[in-house]
Amino acid sequence: MTEHEREDSDLVAKGRALSSPLRLRILRLCLHHARTNKEIAGLLDINPASSLHHVRTLVRTGFLEPQEGRKGKRGAKEVPYIATRTSWSTPVDDIAPVLIETFVQETRGLMPGDIDVWRLGVKFNAARQQEMMGKLRAVVEEYMRLPADDDGEATSLLIAHHRDPSAD
Repeated sequence: MTEHEREDSDLVAKGRALSSPLRLRILRLCLHHARTNKEIAGLLDINPASSLHHVRTLVRTGFLEPQEGRKGKRGAKEVPYIATRTSWSTPVDDIAPVLIETFVQETRGLMPGDIDVWRLGVKFNAARQQEMMGKLRAVVEEYMRLPADDDGEATSLLIAHHRDPSAD
């Protein structure tokens, strides 16, 4: 296998890893705090064996990194995992439906006051749309690069830009 073929294969594996709302939720859970598979399974209310399959996929593709093992309550070795923050810069084809489903799953059960939603309709030419999206992306990337605040509260943001078929 050539270097180019290995890179293509690696990118395909990474794309598959990020094409699962459950795996994206695992990355979010491990973004600011290293968590064990048992903790992840409990927070997501899934079977630990299922969780472990997804955790191993994320480790294999470089999106999760195992931390130093520790002893659990019953003396068994537990391995916590932390997100590597590399998913942001990994291109994935047709990711929009996965991100939207992830958002729906993460916000299901929240009180209406716990979600701040804005919706805006505009009519701009391609150049102005590109300018707007560039500015929004620059702001998001600026904040993405900042370190987490020790006294901060973990929150998430979803920005979706789409054509409005009803306005044609």
